[in-house]
Amino acid sequence: MPAQAETARIAVPATPRRWWPASRQGGRDPGAPSWLTLMVFLAPALVLYAGLTAYPVVRTFADSLYDLENMDAPRFIGLAHFLQIWSDETFLRAIRNTLVWSFIAPFLDVATGLLLALCLYAGVPFARFLRIAWFTPVLLSYVVVSILWLWIYNYDWGALNLALRAMGLDGWARAWLGESNTALAALMVTHAWKWAGFNMVVCLAALHALPSEVLEAAELDHCGWVAKLRHIIIPLMRPTLLNLYILAFIGKMKVFDLVWIMTQGGPMWSTETVSTYVYKRAFAWNTFDLGYPSAIAVVWFVIVLAAAALLHLAFRQREKLEY
Repeated sequence: MPAQAETARIAVPATPRRWWPASRQGGRDPGAPSWLTLMVFLAPALVLYAGLTAYPVVRTFADSLYDLENMDAPRFIGLAHFLQIWSDETFLRAIRNTLVWSFIAPFLDVATGLLLALCLYAGVPFARFLRIAWFTPVLLSYVVVSILWLWIYNYDWGALNLALRAMGLDGWARAWLGESNTALAALMVTHAWKWAGFNMVVCLAALHALPSEVLEAAELDHCGWVAKLRHIIIPLMRPTLLNLYILAFIGKMKVFDLVWIMTQGGPMWSTETVSTYVYKRAFAWNTFDLGYPSAIAVVWFVIVLAAAALLHLAFRQREKLEY
């Protein structure tokens, strides 16, 4: 009889331990927070989100359907603003500039960050100092970065032109922000300089997370740095690099601060972005019609969402990477 009791005791599976004793009313854990408690803590954040994000978005969608030249008597015009947009040459130029910046510049950002991370990973001299120095621009505001690079790009006494003249390349010196064929590229370089440190930190963390046995096997096979980078490091870091690219893409689709401070969209609309154009139409040109810039914002909102979704689908890793 004792043996049978022992067998029965062993056969019955033990119930998992609970952090809190189950309540007899509905089986609810008494230690779990109530809905009232959750709402008390969430209410401030929800109020701020509703007032500063949700309401402006809804109001922008609504304003795009009205003629608001007379704010006291708005006139409903339906989709007239949206039809007018596609005949606006300045808006089309702003779309082209923004798309060029958004698709091309992230390659520069991510490549620069990866190169800096590889230098630190390889153990270059003064690695600790360089890590701080390369990350410092991320902490600077766009105002500081813009003024600094305005000095660097200055035609007469800018550091870039002085360096070119010192090397005997006087013909290469130019007003980098004053010429239509160089202004947009100059802004891209400035933006990449600011965010290279962020990409560097993320890439460096990904490098340290790589499986050491794979890298050791490559070294035993006398695999050089270039081959190791091409066939091992970059394939293993592919998800990280793609996420960085998508983040940079979304950030550049709404870029405003840097462009407005350095060029305000000039010269000759060569650096005009959708964000700067919306600001000009809404506040700088004294048109007193918020309906049209609201329609532009709605169209660009949809384009950004669609582009981000397409990038996510295009770059989604279909095969699991094994090592």
